[in-house]
Amino acid sequence: MKRKIRVLCIFCAVAAVLVLLASCGEKKSATIKIGHQVALTGPSATWGQSESNALKMAIDKINESGGVLGRKLEVIAYDNRADRLEAVNVAKRLVEQDKVVAIIGPAQSGVTNAIREVNNAAKIPVIATTATNPKVTVNDDGSVVPYTFRVCFIDPFQGTVAAQFALKDLNASTAAVLYDVGDEYSQFLAKYFVEAFEKGGGTITANEAFRSGELDFRAQLGKIKTGKPAVLFIPTMQKEAALAAKQARDLGIESTFMGGDGWASPDLIDLAGPAIDKAYLVNIAALEDPAIQGFIADYKAKYKAEPVLPNPLMAYDA
Repeated sequence: MKRKIRVLCIFCAVAAVLVLLASCGEKKSATIKIGHQVALTGPSATWGQSESNALKMAIDKINESGGVLGRKLEVIAYDNRADRLEAVNVAKRLVEQDKVVAIIGPAQSGVTNAIREVNNAAKIPVIATTATNPKVTVNDDGSVVPYTFRVCFIDPFQGTVAAQFALKDLNASTAAVLYDVGDEYSQFLAKYFVEAFEKGGGTITANEAFRSGELDFRAQLGKIKTGKPAVLFIPTMQKEAALAAKQARDLGIESTFMGGDGWASPDLIDLAGPAIDKAYLVNIAALEDPAIQGFIADYKAKYKAEPVLPNPLMAYDA
């Protein structure tokens, strides 16, 4: 109950900001403008396009019910390509040119952090969809980032859940990790998994890193193989995870594969094939979750496809 109340309070606070900002200014526009920072092209487009669909669906539903304060909502969306520099350009355009009252997105932690100075200076709230790094909303000194919010879980929770599942549900006493040292998401998720797994009594047999852009992991996997871990945790995006899984199986590694919400894409299965069978991932929600069946049904009716979770659900909530 406590968790539900906390989430509800965040949503109410954001709604209050939206109403306050919408009422400001000497002259009201015909619509209340909400910006959308989203990757519609590039490696994150699978989630971004589904996120865009869900946000449009939410806005349509609100407008059909009369809008906010008697005014319609309008979404102004730009493709940031999940690129930090482009996201800054998009943020400036939304704030300075389009005069939005709030921004939904970005989805990536590093991209969200990149636009912080822009939205802080303009005092425009940003609601990140799947930016799971704790630093998105909390500074290094522990102070709260004033205008940045999120609607997803954070990496300490995700890494801990993955480790606990490996220990308790898979009865794994050993685990290895393969992560991207150049990616904050991968780096921190690996860190929290290792901490929780060892705290729970497990042994990390190997903790191997690669650099962003590398696609051959056989050197690292060779070291991992010698420890014969029961679980191999690969906290990367779907492309790297798929390649790592295939290469691991080719080397004879029989570990159970696990990953984070970066795996949540149909592309993972398409790229990895049988190598990813019987693997596990942590995600914010599953298509089978009874609590979101209404959302799933509405999305499928409108777009003739299933949403690629978690991004569309998070954008819809935001």
